[in-house]
Amino acid sequence: MEPETRYARSGDVHIAYQVIGDGPIDLVYIPTWVSQVEHYWDEPRVARYFRRIASFSRLIMFDRRGTGLSDPVVGAATLEEQMDDVVAVMDAAGSERAGLFAQFEAGAMAALFAATHPERTTALMLYEATPRGSWAPDYEWALSKEEREERLTHGFTWGNGAMLALIAPSSGGDERFRTWFARLERLAASPGTAAALLRMQGEMDVRSVLPLIQVPTLVMHREADPYIDVRHSRYLAEHIPGARYVALPGNEALTFANGADALLDEVEEFLTGARPAPDPDRILATVMFSDIVGSTRRAAELGDRRWRDLLESIEGTVMSELSRFRGRAVKTMGDGFLSTFDGPARGIRCATAIREAARTYDLEVRSGLHTGEIEVMGDDVGGLAVHIGARVGAIAAPGEVLVSGTVKDLVVGSGITFEDRGVRELKGVPGEWRLFAVAD
Repeated sequence: MEPETRYARSGDVHIAYQVIGDGPIDLVYIPTWVSQVEHYWDEPRVARYFRRIASFSRLIMFDRRGTGLSDPVVGAATLEEQMDDVVAVMDAAGSERAGLFAQFEAGAMAALFAATHPERTTALMLYEATPRGSWAPDYEWALSKEEREERLTHGFTWGNGAMLALIAPSSGGDERFRTWFARLERLAASPGTAAALLRMQGEMDVRSVLPLIQVPTLVMHREADPYIDVRHSRYLAEHIPGARYVALPGNEALTFANGADALLDEVEEFLTGARPAPDPDRILATVMFSDIVGSTRRAAELGDRRWRDLLESIEGTVMSELSRFRGRAVKTMGDGFLSTFDGPARGIRCATAIREAARTYDLEVRSGLHTGEIEVMGDDVGGLAVHIGARVGAIAAPGEVLVSGTVKDLVVGSGITFEDRGVRELKGVPGEWRLFAVAD
């Protein structure tokens, strides 16, 4: 019998999920956006695939927001929102820590989650995952944005199972399986939603966080697969510290098509024999430095007492906005504040809210943000990412929210727009850095 479908609340969105199995290790199965948890069980080979996973784990599976049985949403979900959904599902399922098993474009979000939440991730397993969605001079094997758009504009079909022949060549000739897969497409997403999600996939780039992943990682790819270039997986294995790469036989990209047992053999061995994740004293975070512009002049105008009262009011406003956007106040430095966030979009929106609140006091606040690995030292933080955030904040203009290119890349799809501020050198930081200002 298929497991019961339940709903986890992630903000205002309901995420459909199921739990099956009673193994000693939790495993969160992060699907592609072609997913519908109840329809999986209507196809025997797919049901057998998930029962095999549940034989060695407590399997937690769900439909990503906007797809399947989860709430529909307007546009494509950001990576940050998708990570929130994983946390919501784990909490609802009573899972403190779990292995993550992701494939295709879902691998980008899973990698970001593992780097951001190592305390909740026992292991990361990526199958034919893509850390970047489109061509770049240093990532030449991905489709260009123009090629992707051409495919979506001409010849894009949805809901008839035609994709199966591309991602599962040796299974695509099975008419019954193709009929089931066609219905999976229709139940997962409408043609318009599917196109929007494919466009969003082309904008993703999480390469910068790969070296920060601390958990044991398994990368797998079928090297005869003609659909997804094997260089995606080789790139992941080369850039995630200590990652193990496994070349699987066959040409089926679809995990639950022919050859599923060989794939799950690797997953089972890796998950059940994985080393525990290290204590998360080094984590991925977004660092925000904010300070009041012209504070010395304003203090002289107001006098010590009135200036101190104003600073206390501003600090109360900052703390309120940090609570609203799930930030953590690290410390205050006179007229400045250092804070961290578990998502860059929340950090940007908090910085913008603080700026607008400060203007009600006739003050200008500037902020600088960077996302990277930080060292957690009790209540304080350190590391190169903190220094970079400080340098970015120091060169921000009055009233400006200035971010590193890393932050800009990680908030694709959030609706936040930027203005290019060019390449700058940051004092004491190696290399040159392209910076962007959040558009008003």
